[in-house]
Amino acid sequence: MKKASIKDIARIAGVSVATVSYVLNKKEGQRISVETKKKIFEVAETINYTPNRMARSLKNNRTKLLGLIVADISNEFYSTIARNLEDNALKLGYTLIIGSSDENAEKFEKLIELFSQQQVDGMIVAPVAGSEDSLLKLLNKNYPVVTIDRYLKGVNIPGIIVNNREIAESTTSILLEKDFDKIIYVGYDTKLQHLLDRQQGFDASIAESNKNIAVERIKVGLDNITEEIHNQLANALGENPKNTALYLSSNKLAVAGLSYLIKNNIKVPQDVSVLAFDETEAYKLFPTDITYVKQPLEQMTDEAIKLLDLQINEYSNTSKKITLSGDLIFRKSIK
Repeated sequence: MKKASIKDIARIAGVSVATVSYVLNKKEGQRISVETKKKIFEVAETINYTPNRMARSLKNNRTKLLGLIVADISNEFYSTIARNLEDNALKLGYTLIIGSSDENAEKFEKLIELFSQQQVDGMIVAPVAGSEDSLLKLLNKNYPVVTIDRYLKGVNIPGIIVNNREIAESTTSILLEKDFDKIIYVGYDTKLQHLLDRQQGFDASIAESNKNIAVERIKVGLDNITEEIHNQLANALGENPKNTALYLSSNKLAVAGLSYLIKNNIKVPQDVSVLAFDETEAYKLFPTDITYVKQPLEQMTDEAIKLLDLQINEYSNTSKKITLSGDLIFRKSIK
């Protein structure tokens, strides 16, 4: 069956093709009567007219598609971001295409190339280590792009970030006030600046303290997280840990650390207190309610989609950063 076109609508309604186009595209400036508009919409509905999206995109150079690149879509943090962005994009008439870089710069670049081939109107990305050149190529093409959650030094792209350093510093101060004998920070061996900001915030708070307290730092790679954390926690905690605090700087690290505590029958918070950065549904499986830093995901995604839509409609070579703050959700895992 032949697909209905605006020519069919014009013929049945007895008006010009231009008039149909003005009405269906809701353009202003044309004196078209209410009766004519009503008749055109009725005819369009009767013959099941569907606009040719590709033709429209070629005409106005817009596809109403957006690209989203996250580090790991299986991570609850990024899956929540993706869902929120998808909902917000739909409200503005966009469809979201999602890709996962798996913290791999080469895969990140291939996703950017793929989205460019799909002619997306803009991209929201969580950059990975080593992706500077890929982002600079987009900037050189005046391509609308916004970063979320992360940023790279030396690449001036508008984005949404969280004040990781300040949050880590203030939450570490809370642990210091509790007079623990030992605090163990668990982080990543990484070049990603937002994670380095958390480590630097922790270090700054420790350096400013005059407490006589043992401090140990554990750093793991992105692969074999659980195995590495279990091995290093065994050394750091020993066989009978007491009056110790664990600062787990991401939800993935937290899940791995909590699994070690369960496996070794270490009581929380009686023996070891726990503070985690980011939330996850997995915390509900742990017998003690976990204290964690809650990042403002809804606000992050709201601001990101607004910023990208602005770049798409009024592109400007700006490095505007919107900095948001997280909240400490204090639960029973800290004594």
